[in-house]
Amino acid sequence: MNNTPTKPYSNLNATLAIAKASFRSIIRSPSAVVFTLAFPLIFILVFGFIGGGGVTVDVAVAKGSDTINPVYQALKSTSVIRLIPTKNTAETEANLKKGSIDAIISIRKNTAQPPFTVNIDYSKASLEKGNILKSILNNIFYQINTRLHGALPPVAELKETTVSGREYKTIDFILPGQLGFSLLSTGVFGTAFVFLSLRQTLVIKRFFATPVKRYSIVIGEALARIVFSLLGALFIILIGHFAFGFTLIHGVTTVLNLLVLCAIGVIVFMGFGFVVSGLAKNESTVPPISNIITLPQFLLSGTFFSINAFPKWLQPISRELPLTYLNDAMRKVSFEGASLLDLGQQLLVMAIWGIIIYSIAVKTFKWE
Repeated sequence: MNNTPTKPYSNLNATLAIAKASFRSIIRSPSAVVFTLAFPLIFILVFGFIGGGGVTVDVAVAKGSDTINPVYQALKSTSVIRLIPTKNTAETEANLKKGSIDAIISIRKNTAQPPFTVNIDYSKASLEKGNILKSILNNIFYQINTRLHGALPPVAELKETTVSGREYKTIDFILPGQLGFSLLSTGVFGTAFVFLSLRQTLVIKRFFATPVKRYSIVIGEALARIVFSLLGALFIILIGHFAFGFTLIHGVTTVLNLLVLCAIGVIVFMGFGFVVSGLAKNESTVPPISNIITLPQFLLSGTFFSINAFPKWLQPISRELPLTYLNDAMRKVSFEGASLLDLGQQLLVMAIWGIIIYSIAVKTFKWE
């Protein structure tokens, strides 16, 4: 008789073993590497080297400005200029210093000549766009005076002030979007393919012949995917910072906050993957179902272009998507220096999406 006492079964060890095995399979998967690292890096390189396309000058209109005068109407009809009504003066001035907007304009009607005074506050963060705005205004003044047969004095007096601020580079917008692209791809495609494969190859059925708990399988796979995503995110952040000057306003603290957001994002997006794996009948049906979920978010969530550039009827749809809030949160952390406590709205919306999608996953997910 063997009287050697046997160790009690440990689901923790089982979970870690599953996570380790899953992590090895992920790093050996070409598709995982492509979606998590290759595609985001390619987009970062392209936008980092050639810039971000057409120029738009974001100009906040100060409270109390005269908006019926010809100068304002001419600016409003200029496609390069995007006028933003000011709701909170202090917040608008802070956005100017941070480089989130390019200028603040105030147009006041005079009782004497000239008829209007145009006050403009520029930011050193956007000197190039400030020069574009100044050039456009001078052209507007010339055209209005010409229509008035060379009226003297001129239609408006221009007063300018420049405040200090950080430069908002193309990479500061693009890189957080590419992190979101990577996390959504990993969470949806990776999770869907893995669990469908485990089910079809009867691996899960074999698990059930052991004492391992079902939650150990899910948590083990999730841990592997989270660790892989965080390593990929860290690599992308470091490449962006050292090669293209991606802004990390508080250094290491900013990096850690970004990684926390990445972990939250991939957890939420894995819920979509569980739903897809439950709906898909075979591997050929995974990509179409996954693309229905991912493509609208890639295109509409501010991944490549600002949501403000979309038609007004499309913007409310964009602002309902979880990737929109993840991208926004990462940009606020990296460039504006926001802490996780400052991201209440973004984290709340993502939490709501997580609750909704995991509730659906519980109903659709199949073990066998």
